[in-house]
Amino acid sequence: MLFTILLGLISSLLLIPFGKKLKSSWSILLPLVPTILFAIYLGYIPKIANGITLSQAINWVPSLGVNFNLKLDGLSLLFCLLITGIGTGIFFYARTYLKGHPYFDRFFGYLYLFMSAMLGVVLSDNIFLLFIFWELTSISSFFLIGFNNDQEASRKSAMTALTITGMGGFFLLAGLVLVGNVAGTYQISELIQYKDQIQAHPQYPLILGLIFMGAFTKSAQFPFHFWLPGAMKAPTPVSAYLHSATMVKAGIYLLARFFPILGGTELWSYTLMGFGGFTMLFAAVHSLFRTDLKSILAYTTISALGILVFLLGIGTKEAIVAASVFILVHALYKATLFLVTGIIDHETGTRDICKLGGLRKVLPPVALAAFLAALSSAGVPLTFGFIGKDLIYEATLHSPEGWMLILTGLAVVTNICLSAGGFMAGLKPFFGKLPEAYSKVHLPYKSMWIPPLILAVLGVVFGCMPGWVGNMLNYQAANSIFGTDTEMHLAIWHGFNTVLLLSAITIVSGFILYFSNKPSAAKVNFIQKFESISAQRILTGYGNDILKFSERFTNFFHNGYLRSYHMKIILFAEGLLIYKLWQSGPIQIDFDNLTPLTIYEVAVVVILLGALLIVVSTPSRLTSVVAMSVIGYCICLMYVFYSAPDLAMTQFTIDTLSTVLFVLVLYKLPSFLNLASKKQMYRDSVVALGFGAILAIIALKVLYEPIQTQTSDFYGENAYILAKGKNVVNLILADFRGIDTMFETVVLGIAALGVYSLLKLRLKSSEKE
Repeated sequence: MLFTILLGLISSLLLIPFGKKLKSSWSILLPLVPTILFAIYLGYIPKIANGITLSQAINWVPSLGVNFNLKLDGLSLLFCLLITGIGTGIFFYARTYLKGHPYFDRFFGYLYLFMSAMLGVVLSDNIFLLFIFWELTSISSFFLIGFNNDQEASRKSAMTALTITGMGGFFLLAGLVLVGNVAGTYQISELIQYKDQIQAHPQYPLILGLIFMGAFTKSAQFPFHFWLPGAMKAPTPVSAYLHSATMVKAGIYLLARFFPILGGTELWSYTLMGFGGFTMLFAAVHSLFRTDLKSILAYTTISALGILVFLLGIGTKEAIVAASVFILVHALYKATLFLVTGIIDHETGTRDICKLGGLRKVLPPVALAAFLAALSSAGVPLTFGFIGKDLIYEATLHSPEGWMLILTGLAVVTNICLSAGGFMAGLKPFFGKLPEAYSKVHLPYKSMWIPPLILAVLGVVFGCMPGWVGNMLNYQAANSIFGTDTEMHLAIWHGFNTVLLLSAITIVSGFILYFSNKPSAAKVNFIQKFESISAQRILTGYGNDILKFSERFTNFFHNGYLRSYHMKIILFAEGLLIYKLWQSGPIQIDFDNLTPLTIYEVAVVVILLGALLIVVSTPSRLTSVVAMSVIGYCICLMYVFYSAPDLAMTQFTIDTLSTVLFVLVLYKLPSFLNLASKKQMYRDSVVALGFGAILAIIALKVLYEPIQTQTSDFYGENAYILAKGKNVVNLILADFRGIDTMFETVVLGIAALGVYSLLKLRLKSSEKE
């Protein structure tokens, strides 16, 4: 399993040195990797169908619980086959679709990366490993959606998708860490054993909310759905891959994988039924107002994802079976319709269904593929869509009493709209009169139209033999989700019953809606009038407000003036110190216990104050530097008076060196500029005097605090024993906190390099202003 993930990643890296060669006839090798992977996973079907679960464990960071734990069960295998099987068709298709593109090799590099990331997501049995691959899908999809990066719309769509899915990723990580901490393990297969403990924990609602955020953003549930139609700016092969088999279904996979751990509670069910139910109906209705083929397919995808979330929310055995089948049903017909849309766009230059018609006369195999996919989308008998739709109705009809009518009605209305949407995308461009402008349209190279035709035919084959595909794939997938045996038996005919009646109503109503609904620009304009109250506009508004706040915050705290930084740091320190002094109670200082002042100390303080006055009043930088050095030397004398010769020596060295460096730098700088007004200088004086007063009070208070000698005793007792030295201060610097000292030395070295650069700087006269 690890090999299959690494194969795509290595192939992606190999495209960097060898990508140019693959732009020629060697590009036939590009689909080789997904084909091999698909063959490998086909080989696993017999074992998985017999209920065998395969696992692989490789230690990575065992101390943190991050390991390469991989697991292949029915659910993982279903997704692996979709990722690699549809991926193989996408690779063949894209090779022709993007032929001659200047970034041809780069595109396939991103595609390999994306495919491997998705395989990693569905094979991971460690929550951290799953999250790493989860984020890798967001990053690689960002490159794919924004592939045409010379277009502003593509860049914007890629940023929107990354922002929404990335935000969800942060929430997901928090939820995964919490659930791992509650259970005491980060291995997903082991979490199932702690289901009761997790669901009884007070943090269960929080865990559920965080994981739902990750799944909803990834799988475009309302109100995070808007990034998906925007992602249509990506090349069509990317859209087909994202919508049918990969990224948008990652959220569904996550919910399905965690169903045995977190599912089955009222909070789980009502939340998913609410969000999924609203999303599926909202998006299905929206699709009827669109005229762009990709836009229609995008909204129908959102609706289909809503159906899957809705079914996982119902959570009964019938609902889980329906979800496992509908994943495959949707992947087959949606990939077909997207690839067909790409061919139409490629050959006619438009995706507007108001301008398209009669293309069956010039693109017969493409029309056949679209026709079969549209029938499967509508759930017409002898297609796999019919089986999927029947199972959905069976799930809603067997839902808890009191909800049955509501859920079934919701599912019927949604499926009617989806049927009409599928006909709009799969029938409308091919029937009717062929416009003169498209009379010379011809079939593209066979690598473009064969993949969608194969997928469409598979939809019919699986529809005619549902038991075969059910036993082979869906049965074990449903068992993996539900956690126990679902006893699934798919069949074409279940007799005359309510489900069959609902299916007939759906198909007939879908046809009526399709013929009565005339797509037009007026309808598009009508739906866009509600844009001001859309989730996208509201979330974008919040995003802009955060951006404005960030700009103001940054401009206030990082305005580029050193004196401003000093002011804010000192004010903050003053606030903290005053708060601490206020907390410690009244200040009591016994001046009788202080030693009397000597004439030397008074003289030094007078000199220090005089130097300080010169610093703040002189118009010359050189004079201020000299006065600052005088202040430093006065402090050195204070150290000497109070028996700290080592500190005095250090202070003396630093002050001398600083003065020399300042003088050298000032020689190269322009003349002195007074950047502070009188008002600012008075303000700074108040702040500085206040800070000095606070420090003086603290120093006086310290004299009356009980002396704690544990630290000095430790160094006194251990300095010679551990570090073999007699100067405790030196040993602390060089041994006990040697790493700190090393980094301080590095900082000094960097500062010295900066000074050297300034000395070597040769400015023009105009640049010195």
